[in-house]
Amino acid sequence: MEKIKIGISIGDINGIGLEVIIKTFMDNRMLDFCTPIVYGSTKLANNYRKSLEVTDFAFNKIGKIEEASPKKTNMLTCWSEEVELNLGTPTEIGGKYAFLSLEAATNDLLAGKIDALVTAPINKDTIQSDDFKFNGHTEYLEAKSEGESIMLLTSENLKVGIATNHIPVANVASSLNSDAIFAKIKTLNKTLTQDFLITAPKIAVMGLNPHAGDNGLIGTEEKQIIIPAINNAKSIGINAFGPYPADGFFGSGSYKKFDAVLAMYHDQGLIPFKTLSFGEGVNFTAGLSIIRTSPDHGVAYEIAGKNLASESSFRSAVFLACDLVKNRRLSEEINNNKLKIKK
Repeated sequence: MEKIKIGISIGDINGIGLEVIIKTFMDNRMLDFCTPIVYGSTKLANNYRKSLEVTDFAFNKIGKIEEASPKKTNMLTCWSEEVELNLGTPTEIGGKYAFLSLEAATNDLLAGKIDALVTAPINKDTIQSDDFKFNGHTEYLEAKSEGESIMLLTSENLKVGIATNHIPVANVASSLNSDAIFAKIKTLNKTLTQDFLITAPKIAVMGLNPHAGDNGLIGTEEKQIIIPAINNAKSIGINAFGPYPADGFFGSGSYKKFDAVLAMYHDQGLIPFKTLSFGEGVNFTAGLSIIRTSPDHGVAYEIAGKNLASESSFRSAVFLACDLVKNRRLSEEINNNKLKIKK
């Protein structure tokens, strides 16, 4: 069977994206699992590599997917001009070329030329342009592909989905409604069965307010919005439970009893996730027709170009992308066989 093709966008060129990519594939054993295709420029990558004083690694320059070598880390040329690096500094140029890389990789992903996409971190401010008016990768990829996404942070022992993605905290409560939460629970359940091959997964749903509202004393969203969504999920056979107070739930280790957790807003889910799994966690844009993963960290300007960044989360993102491709293929094969049996 042909090896899985993993497309990789380089992220903000002045952050640690290229550093973690280089460090990941300096280990040739990674090529046993996939054929990596990085979207960018060898000129830029070589200049970045020199800042790290890495001398025993080079990208295989290609002009199209068909030229990719399964035995090398490939760099697909997305531009030919010289691009100035300002490591550790957010710039419009950094955002421009982060988008060019992402756009090229996404187009190939949607065309089926690569099997999955792993994205290095972007600066959500500098990447903004007429072509990118989104709050992050998740929203961009949802607009480009089919399905309703859920941002799912995953590690070996914990999976946390987010109901509202990248929005201001002041807008969280008004953005939630019972139908939207119900939809997220359904999407989370589907990805657990389809992409992680978990039979009858158990999903814990967090409350929005402190102490999950204390029976309406500290807010009514639990009674009016979240509990009806959980009950709707149960009515169609989904094992959804809650709402649970987020502080005690994570602090007591109750998350270990569930296959996944649905948090109501970004920091409610990501703070405990990163506390428990930082450096090994992966962000998976679940629910879409395509597969995209990313490391659980940002651009880290403060250490860019200093050879201090750890590649462990990025490496985990590559491994998870490979696993998801295999699992989704297996799930499709199983479902196709079921349909044949029914006929």
